[in-house]
Amino acid sequence: MSDSHGNTPAAWTAVFIGLVAFVVGGVGLMFSPLNYTVFWIGIVLLPIALVVYVAMNKMGFGNTGH
Repeated sequence: MSDSHGNTPAAWTAVFIGLVAFVVGGVGLMFSPLNYTVFWIGIVLLPIALVVYVAMNKMGFGNTGH
């Protein structure tokens, strides 16, 4: 593996957004009664993490693959 494997701004940003998505979704499930609006906001954030990763990678913030 390369020295920068997973240590790029694109990867860290995607992981952070993904973690926020899981926390938001989990909080929505812990409300009593269940708050499906907050849960689905968390679900919507997951693909956004992937889109942000791809966009940042194309902008040069990812691993260049030397």
